[in-house]
Amino acid sequence: MSEISAGESVAAAASAAGWRRAGIAGAAIGVIAAGAAAGVAVERLTVGRGMRKRARLALDATGPYGSLRGLPGRATADDGTELYYEVDEVDPGSGTGTGGTAAGAASGPRRRRLFGRKAPAPVTVVFSHGYCLSQDSWHFQRAALRGIVRTVHWDQRSHGRSERGRAQARAGGGVPVGIDQLGRDLKAVIDAAAPEGPLVLVGHSMGGMTIMALADRYPELIRDRVAAVALVGTSSGKLNEVSFGLPVAGVNAVRRVLPGVLKALGSQAELVERGRRATADLFAGLIKRYSFGSRDVDPAVERFAERLIESTPIDVVAEFYPAFAEHDKSAALPLFRDVPVLILAGDKDLVTPSSHSEAIADQLPDAELVIVPDAGHLVMLEHPETVTDRLADLLVRAGAVPESSNVGGHGSTAQQPGG
Repeated sequence: MSEISAGESVAAAASAAGWRRAGIAGAAIGVIAAGAAAGVAVERLTVGRGMRKRARLALDATGPYGSLRGLPGRATADDGTELYYEVDEVDPGSGTGTGGTAAGAASGPRRRRLFGRKAPAPVTVVFSHGYCLSQDSWHFQRAALRGIVRTVHWDQRSHGRSERGRAQARAGGGVPVGIDQLGRDLKAVIDAAAPEGPLVLVGHSMGGMTIMALADRYPELIRDRVAAVALVGTSSGKLNEVSFGLPVAGVNAVRRVLPGVLKALGSQAELVERGRRATADLFAGLIKRYSFGSRDVDPAVERFAERLIESTPIDVVAEFYPAFAEHDKSAALPLFRDVPVLILAGDKDLVTPSSHSEAIADQLPDAELVIVPDAGHLVMLEHPETVTDRLADLLVRAGAVPESSNVGGHGSTAQQPGG
């Protein structure tokens, strides 16, 4: 940032009204783009700010969500961007946990010798996360599947521990990122972390779109190696028609101004981030409204979702947003017709409505379609027991795990009445 633009930012920050406008705009735009749009939780208006801050700190300190780690590795995308991934290996001796070194993860699965020959490569389940999230959003499913099947969890470019996209870093932001690029990124991760053996591809929201882009670009990979696919809370296109639960006039106005507003906010990232932090309570209410459908969700899980979304810088939000209006991969869906497919969505998802999952199922008539009651966009965090149960069944149908496998604990995060 130049000295002049920095001075302008300081001057703008000096105005209380300017701070409030920038903060609310930053919060609203960030959450809309991440899958939240409007509304404030009433209970946050009746609890003191200091108490809410202490509660957030306490939840951050005690919540286990996002704490799981595996064997680290890095893949290099076709534009040079380094993509971070982790592997949870299955220990053939004990059948539990992970082990080894980072080098072991980067070089692919370990092999046992059977009569002088390599054992077949194991099935690898590759998890792709959504927009403004990270690999940690699969916390419950990762915990449940550890020791049962080999898994790879990766961070999309500019998210989590992955490097900022090289083109965006060189230009100082403002360069859009397309879904096709994400498909090529997934191919780079597969080549590095699972170069051999059958694959099960699991994607939430933007991660599901990434899988579709992979299929569109590399149909031979789908034919030769993919054993099953799970598409969670995602869409094959027409996202520019989603209303986010807003009145038609309101959403049309948002669509007209949002690209320009995002571009402007992305150019003043430091000011907007300060404003977004200053309006953390509003931000948290928006996330709850547009991430979850249940009336009561574990506060620690709510706070975990906040941390995931608020960790995505506004300029990264701006760079990815245009891709969703352009996304259309319905033509790639028939490539999945010959493998077991799970299509799952929350019935109260305002970001990628369940009608989009139903549209995918129309093109994949043999797929299992699950619409989860009382669930929003982050269904894998809100109702992990349902998502993990259906995913475990998919793995059995694909031959990735034996039917007798005991998937670990993955209890519901929604608080029960009277609980």
